[in-house]
Amino acid sequence: MFRAIRQIALAGAVMTVLGCAAQSYTAGQPPPPMPPAPAESASPQPAPGYVWVPGAFTWNPGTRAYVWVPGHWTIPPTGYVWVPGHWETNSQGNVWVNGQWRPG
Repeated sequence: MFRAIRQIALAGAVMTVLGCAAQSYTAGQPPPPMPPAPAESASPQPAPGYVWVPGAFTWNPGTRAYVWVPGHWTIPPTGYVWVPGHWETNSQGNVWVNGQWRPG
């Protein structure tokens, strides 16, 4: 039980650092294809009101590589949905947009 709570807290901290802020990185070259996601399964829901945010890749511009962020349980902001990180193309080129909560 204590280990599960610690894992949830760690995953939440990772997502806060990597995913919740609307950051973007411009890549001068076309992005490489995303690797296949590793298999993962959700642990039991820790309490009512928690939702599972599946694991996803985020982009590390320093190494020009994808980094896997494991899935985790969290209480979402009211009225928001999780949007995974993704590439967008605009006038400046290919832009990585980190995963984030958006009004849903």
